[in-house]
Formats: sequence, structure tokens, C-alpha cells
Amino acid sequence: MPPAPPPANTAPNGVPSPYDGTPDDALVRRVIEGDKECFEELIRRHQPRVFATARRYARREDEVQDIVQEVFLKTFERLPGFRFEAPFEHWLMRVAIRTCYDFLRAHQRTRESSFTDLSREEEDWLDRHKTEPDAADERAEAARSLVQKLMDTLTPEFRLVIQLLEIEERSVKEIHELTGWSVPLIKVRAFRARAAMRRAIARMKPEKYL
Repeated sequence: MPPAPPPANTAPNGVPSPYDGTPDDALVRRVIEGDKECFEELIRRHQPRVFATARRYARREDEVQDIVQEVFLKTFERLPGFRFEAPFEHWLMRVAIRTCYDFLRAHQRTRESSFTDLSREEEDWLDRHKTEPDAADERAEAARSLVQKLMDTLTPEFRLVIQLLEIEERSVKEIHELTGWSVPLIKVRAFRARAAMRRAIARMKPEKYL
């Protein structure tokens, strides 16, 4: 059993790691040989990115913690199969993305957003977006909240492809490597996901925006 990852944002104790400067691949080889301390070092190095990834797919902090725990458990179990053909971090992120996808499938919250779901700020942002698209700040909190509501209406596969393709701006090739989906399947799911989001926007306030 691998050591459990500490909570996110754990403060460093100020003591330099004895593995500073040791490449990931060297640590991986030592873990495979039975050195669990080296796996603790891999967790220390990569847990911030894994936590950040998990937070894109889970709302509650306990869910995020569960995802991260599962990612590192799977990583530890599968490490003997690591082929050293790509950086360890790339391989780890494939495990993380696929674990997040499993989480979405197990905790599917697909629902329709309605007018009553929108806050006053979100309504105002939609008004600006419809009347003056160039003036609507996509970085505004209301915009981010609306995107989250739209994402909640999507199926797990649609949500994942939109997150990776549109929000993280990853290439189709990168998504293929992360998910294992074929390139044609990614393109089809992206097309259908965008259509689903347009329908979700229309449902928010059809009498005003259609």
C-alpha cells in the first residue's frame, strides 16, 4: 500500500528533501525495487498538479481528496508497468484524467439548468454577452459560474472533452493520449458536446435568448 498523500497546500517543513535533484525516472526505478520512500517523494512533487486536476471535476473537498488518493493508489499499483517511454508526469496525468472520468461516471449530476438557477449577476452577464459580446468579460465570476452550470448539464464524456479541449485548450492528440479515446471519437464527442451546451444555454431563458 502506498503512503497516503497529505492534504493539499500542506506547508513545507523547511527540511530539504534527500531526493532533490533526483530525476523522476530514477525514483520510479527505486519504487519498483521496493523503496516506498521514493514514492513519497513522487507524491510530494506531483500532488499539487493532481489536486488541481481533481478540482476541475469535483466540487467538494472530500471528493477531491478521494480522487487524489485513488490516483496515487492506482499509480503505485501500476508502476511496475511503466515503460519509461515518456516522462513520468505525463503517465501520471493519464492516470489522473482517467480517474476523474471514472469519478464523473460514478457521480453523474447531469441536470437541466433553468432560469431560476441563475443569480442576478449571471443574468446580467448573459444580457451583456447577448447584446455586447465584446464587452462581456469571460474571466468574470458570473461567467465562470455559468460555465460550471453548463458543464453540470453534460454527460461525463461530454464534460471531459469540453474541459480538455475548450477550457484547458489541449490538442486532439493530447486528449487521445490522456484518455485513450480515438481521434475520430474525440471529434464526434466534441461536436456533440458543443451542441449540448448550446441547448443548455437556450434552456436557461428561452423566452429571452431564442
